[in-house]
Amino acid sequence: MSESDDSTRNETPQAAERPLGAALIAEKVKLLPDSPGVYRMYDGSGELLYVGKARSLKKRVASYTKLAGHSNRIARMIASTAQMEFISTATETDALLLEANLIKRLKPRYNVLMRDDKSFPYILLTGDHDFPQVVKHRGARSRTGDYYGPFASAGAVTATLNALQKAFLLRSCSDSVFENRTRPCLLYQIKRCSAPCTGEISAEGYAELLTEARDFLKGRSRKTQQQLVKLMEQASSELDFERAAIYRDRIRALTQIQQHQGINPQTVSEADVFAAWAEGGQTCVQVFFFRAGQNWGNRSYFPRHDKELSTGEVLDAFLAQFYEDRPPPRMVLLSHDIPGRALLSEALTIRAGRRVAVGVPQRGEKRELVAHAQTNAREALGRRLAESSTQRKLLEGVAEVFDLDAPPSRIEVYDNSHISGTKAVGGMIVAGPEGFMKNQYRKFNIKGADIEPGDDYAMMREVLTRRFTRLIKESEEGNAGEDAWPDLILIDGGAGQLKVALDVLSELGIDNVTAIGVAKGPERDAGRERFFMAGKPDFMLEPRNPVLYYLQRLRDEAHRYAIGSHRARRTKAIGANPLDEIPGIGPGRKRALLQHFGSARAVARAGLTDLEAVDGISAKVARTVYDHFHGNPDANS
Repeated sequence: MSESDDSTRNETPQAAERPLGAALIAEKVKLLPDSPGVYRMYDGSGELLYVGKARSLKKRVASYTKLAGHSNRIARMIASTAQMEFISTATETDALLLEANLIKRLKPRYNVLMRDDKSFPYILLTGDHDFPQVVKHRGARSRTGDYYGPFASAGAVTATLNALQKAFLLRSCSDSVFENRTRPCLLYQIKRCSAPCTGEISAEGYAELLTEARDFLKGRSRKTQQQLVKLMEQASSELDFERAAIYRDRIRALTQIQQHQGINPQTVSEADVFAAWAEGGQTCVQVFFFRAGQNWGNRSYFPRHDKELSTGEVLDAFLAQFYEDRPPPRMVLLSHDIPGRALLSEALTIRAGRRVAVGVPQRGEKRELVAHAQTNAREALGRRLAESSTQRKLLEGVAEVFDLDAPPSRIEVYDNSHISGTKAVGGMIVAGPEGFMKNQYRKFNIKGADIEPGDDYAMMREVLTRRFTRLIKESEEGNAGEDAWPDLILIDGGAGQLKVALDVLSELGIDNVTAIGVAKGPERDAGRERFFMAGKPDFMLEPRNPVLYYLQRLRDEAHRYAIGSHRARRTKAIGANPLDEIPGIGPGRKRALLQHFGSARAVARAGLTDLEAVDGISAKVARTVYDHFHGNPDANS
């Protein structure tokens, strides 16, 4: 894969003599090879307009030089083009994969965009411990082990994990907790763990449970269930009714998993089902995940696209981005035929290292699965359109109340949370025409050493300064577009908090963001909030005004998020063990110290001689522990 030599690509094409649009594209075509690759189109300010792939760069780019036959969208894009970049690839499949990567990373204006940055959750059976742990996993697969999924939501994973624990008694505790157990925990008592941490089950017995769990997650549930039935009958015949009851409970747990998966197909073991529905200029893509013959949930997507694109074209562009960072299943079922179906199948086959079939079923159970997904897509889009209509009216009302030039497309709401100034956290939530934008929420751990405990003004100043300083930097570096800037910010507080916000914006030279203070009513009475604006007297809204309810929802969401972030920080601090901060103290030595002294506090009070008397603790380690707690200036240097 190589990038073509384009001497103009790093320049900003501002000069009047430089050709634009079709004329510029015609010049580029003369130098392009008749081979696969990816092209990028930029406007005069250097903003990326479009990323496209081609079997032949010369032929594909040449199509943009024609003056007729283009949709309004493509015509606008061509007219705006002032610069192009090209990357040659070995095959058209490579071009497809590179195109998907660039679109997802760079988010060009004229491409179909997925608008989803959340990874799917998986179930992980860890492989880096003698007694593997079963956990929920999201993100990069950096940990050794077996991954099962994807699941459509964290809730679907949690429900399956709970049932798996009942059925297979696998441990869910962290390695550090496992190493420090001296007696079985509550999960063992309620028959949801076999307690390998304290030797209640042998390594061989735990390995058998793991094998059963893997068989079940790979779709061999009938084999697992039949084996458990056989063991239950054997235990009953031996009059070992307690052991038989254990097998009975595990069989019930397996049945529970199977019953709560919704539609479980008989002829489809592993597939992703995609169905698209378009209406009102928007498209919903509904995805159902089937693994091990079970329905592992579904998720709705609403990709951003031009209204002139057909449903098949939107689905085609969506699929390439969807699998850019996700492992594909053995089968992909679609509601619409797409232009690049054969190419997509080839690309996914290369990525998976095995054949991946991409098809549009016309009959049978597979067609029923697609039809069911399409029904869900239609209903999800209907709900979204209804919500968008209501949301648009509310934003129009916000613009009228606060005398804005237009309805805000991005509202940021800020709130702080702390207890007497300790573990202070600032929270920022974001809302727009499509409701709460939770992937845009941010929390700020207050870091200012000179901030007096409980000084809300200083906390708000730090939060806003950090937020907008970073936003300015990202904008200068080209990593933040116009949609990252708020039209309106709401501050939880009165005239004092508003003044802090206005001062920060003024110091940073920001004059296109409206700031509003929202003060709670007397005795924190909802419905009697006062609103503060620069250069205007404070005011209240009518108690039954829908805009007031909307603003209350925004403020309450910011309050909920800030408090949740503060509690999480406080809980983390409470659960921290002082021994974890000492270099050279791993799980084994930590367990030896705790077993000897009983608590970390007792370890901190212990003398050097007492520490040296602990089995497994050398004189050097004892000195390190002693110096850590008694403030030796040379310790840990």
